[in-house]
Amino acid sequence: MKEVESILHDKNVRPTAMRLLVYQILSENKNAISLTDIENQLKTADRTTLYRTIKTFEEQGIVHPIEDGTGITKYALCAAYCNADKHKDLHLHFHCKVCEETTCLTEYSIPQISIPEGYITEDINFTVSGVCKKCNQG
Repeated sequence: MKEVESILHDKNVRPTAMRLLVYQILSENKNAISLTDIENQLKTADRTTLYRTIKTFEEQGIVHPIEDGTGITKYALCAAYCNADKHKDLHLHFHCKVCEETTCLTEYSIPQISIPEGYITEDINFTVSGVCKKCNQG
C-alpha cells in the first residue's frame, strides 16, 4: 500500500482510504472498468465519493476515461508520465462485443490526424470494436 500512497502523493492527491482502495481495484484489473464495477467490488462505498475519487484521479492524470460505444464510461490507469496538465498516453482501446470487456492497447498509439483550420482538439478517443483474442479462440 506504501507504493500506492507514493504514487498518489506524486500526483498531488491525498491518499485517503477510499482513494487507496479505488486505486488498488483499478490496478488489479487488466481491463477498463466502470464506476458500477468499482462500486460492486467495494460493497459499502458511497457512489458520490466514488465518483469524486474517479474525477480527482482523472484531473490529476491517474486514470483516463474510455468511451467504448456502450454508453457506460470505463476507466483505466494512466501511464506514469501522465499528469494534471495533459494525458500523454494516447493509445487505442478495444471493446469486445462478445465478453463486453474493454482493453487498453497501450502498445498501439492513436494515429496522427489532421483537423480543419479553426478547430481545436481537446480530446481524442479511438476505440476499435470486434471480438477479442480470448473470445476468438473459443
